[in-house]
Amino acid sequence: MTDAALSLAMLTALALLAGAVFLWRKGERQRPSLMAILAAVMITNVVIWSLPTAGGETLTTAAAPVEGKP
Repeated sequence: MTDAALSLAMLTALALLAGAVFLWRKGERQRPSLMAILAAVMITNVVIWSLPTAGGETLTTAAAPVEGKP
């Protein structure tokens, strides 16, 4: 489930960047800047969750439910 959430976050970030470029070319400045900042935050979150820890696990695998535990 976490993999799907990370994939959706990346797709959303790419859509935000594409929308920001489109609006920037139309002459707007504030909304595209905020959209680009939001996309950067989302990408940073995905990177943080995907980087391996000292033990070699990623946060996504550490957050996965263990069988037999709620």
